[in-house]
Amino acid sequence: MACCSHHNVKLERYMTLYLVGGVLVLCTKLAEWFFSGAISPWVAQLPAIAGAIMLGMPLFVAAWKEVQRGRASTSSLCALAILAALAQGQYVAAGFLALILLVADQFVRQRAWGAQKAIEDLVGLTPDVARVVRDNAEQEVHLSEVRVGDVIRVRPGENLPVDGVVVKGRSAINQASLTGEAIPHEVAPGDPVYAGTTNISGVIELRATQIGQDSTIGKVTQLIREAESTRTPRQLMIEQVASFFVPVTLSVAFIVWFLTKDIERAITVLVVACPSALLLSSPLALVAAFAAAARLGILIKKTNYLEESAGIDTVVLDKTGTMTTGRFSVSKLVPAEGVEGADLLQAAADGEQHSNHPLAKSILQTAQAARVVPDHSTDFEEIHGRGIRARTSAGEVLVGRPSWLIELFPEIKPQVQAVESRIEGMTGVHVVRNGRYLGVVGLEDKVRSNTRNVVSRLRELGVRRVDILTGDRVSVAERVGRAVGVDNIEAECLPEEKHAIIQGLVKEGRRVMMVGDGINDGPSLAAADVGVAMGLGGSDIAANSAGVALMTDDLSRIPFLVELARRTRAIIAQNIAASIIVALVGLVLAATGQLEAAFGSGALLFAAFYHVMGDVVVIGNSFRLFRFGEAFSEEEARLIEQGVLEAPQTRRAGSLSLGRQTAAVG
Repeated sequence: MACCSHHNVKLERYMTLYLVGGVLVLCTKLAEWFFSGAISPWVAQLPAIAGAIMLGMPLFVAAWKEVQRGRASTSSLCALAILAALAQGQYVAAGFLALILLVADQFVRQRAWGAQKAIEDLVGLTPDVARVVRDNAEQEVHLSEVRVGDVIRVRPGENLPVDGVVVKGRSAINQASLTGEAIPHEVAPGDPVYAGTTNISGVIELRATQIGQDSTIGKVTQLIREAESTRTPRQLMIEQVASFFVPVTLSVAFIVWFLTKDIERAITVLVVACPSALLLSSPLALVAAFAAAARLGILIKKTNYLEESAGIDTVVLDKTGTMTTGRFSVSKLVPAEGVEGADLLQAAADGEQHSNHPLAKSILQTAQAARVVPDHSTDFEEIHGRGIRARTSAGEVLVGRPSWLIELFPEIKPQVQAVESRIEGMTGVHVVRNGRYLGVVGLEDKVRSNTRNVVSRLRELGVRRVDILTGDRVSVAERVGRAVGVDNIEAECLPEEKHAIIQGLVKEGRRVMMVGDGINDGPSLAAADVGVAMGLGGSDIAANSAGVALMTDDLSRIPFLVELARRTRAIIAQNIAASIIVALVGLVLAATGQLEAAFGSGALLFAAFYHVMGDVVVIGNSFRLFRFGEAFSEEEARLIEQGVLEAPQTRRAGSLSLGRQTAAVG
């Protein structure tokens, strides 16, 4: 990758600088040891002077930039310490001090860059070239030349260069780079696939739907860059505290010099009290948290959403496709009086043939199995949150909510009520053709196997309320609610009603996380403190509204996100406390002369090593978040292997919600 190459070039330049500067300073030290009296002291000091200036220059430049910004910080204190040593003629000490500080700074940068690189490696799996099939001939082209609609051929072992839909072939796709799930996902014609995933077993051809930065993996990269560049209120507070350290340290150093006339002790104070560890406390923890989340297919749009997740006390879940599998099956056809079942199914298929909603797909699959062929008309309109109006060869067909159809045709209300009792506990899709009510198609959806465990885990984490918010029938919502143990159900909700409910909870002072499919639930996701979009296929990376997006359909990511946010908050607090304690202890030891008493002339160099200690503590503590994510992955893999959990898969987000009633679950 370009960023990796650029980083390596910069690292080589820095290493060359450190090596040359360090050798020059060492030459002076060797001359003092072996040629004392043989050469002029000033001549012996020349290499150290050159080396100290060379090594100190990066710190001087950084300090000057801090001063220009009006925010003197770590570099300013270090540069001042080196200048003071040079002014006192301690050229060797100044050179070694600059070398140690620069190497320490590079060590920190490597650790921080290593975390960013882990994320880049995770999402930077898109190949540079693609095999495009044009005029029945395969040709390799650069990825920038691929266009939406092109057919791409991918062989076994290759990574997919674009998002697309399989048009030919079958294979197993490893989606671990996006979902964190190592179990391959079988794909066939019509299935969505994503850039950066790996084709394992067979040759497939896919039609490109998203390319470059518009692909899922491109959007993932963009999200992470936005998240890393965000300065949270906590980080701003840390920077203010760090800026307070600078005048305090300068004051203490001046007092020490004024009272003792010991410039070396004053320089030591400047070095040990540098607040570099404090400034790293939040960014390193956040980078580690983002990497841990991304490895499990949890994409956090901004750092404030991670912070908000730590304080969540209410979780509101959409039902269809979130708490349930979203894979409906037609269980019952209930035609109205005088209507044949086949006629009902034909009209339903004609109306739903262009919809991407799971209900529509299930109806079409049933129609296909019954050898019922839709009329292939293309004149249709989707009425948001209500249903579909299609103009077919047999006339105008309306498919959707009973409340919508009754609103349009009040005279059919008795017929609708007559069939409703026969699909109790099922999701119903009602059908009207040319003003005549034809009946209802009853469908059932299975509750996800781990949903009850997820609700229990949320309660263990202190979430006081878990609700269902759905556009489905109240009887269906009650069945799911009882099965998983939620506190409250809001059923038969239109999208605007869902939005109003979430707004009401927020106004009550609750910290609300809304989990939905990212399309119908867009307003609700935006209104919540934290909106979580389930699945990314077919929708915008964050559903234009959700702060967090899940690449899998596995609800266990929700309690993991809450726990990760709380651990991140705790680790940042630990980092802040540890860095302040290290700085204060060092300040006291240096100011009272304890370091000089213990290390003599080597006190200044020890101060440089002590300065690094706080950075190492913060780095090690922050990177515990990596291990937390790895432990979750290992436990999940074990449960899947034992058959306790189903393997999560990526999915397409739904769009259609099937009046509104409220039911309390005891």
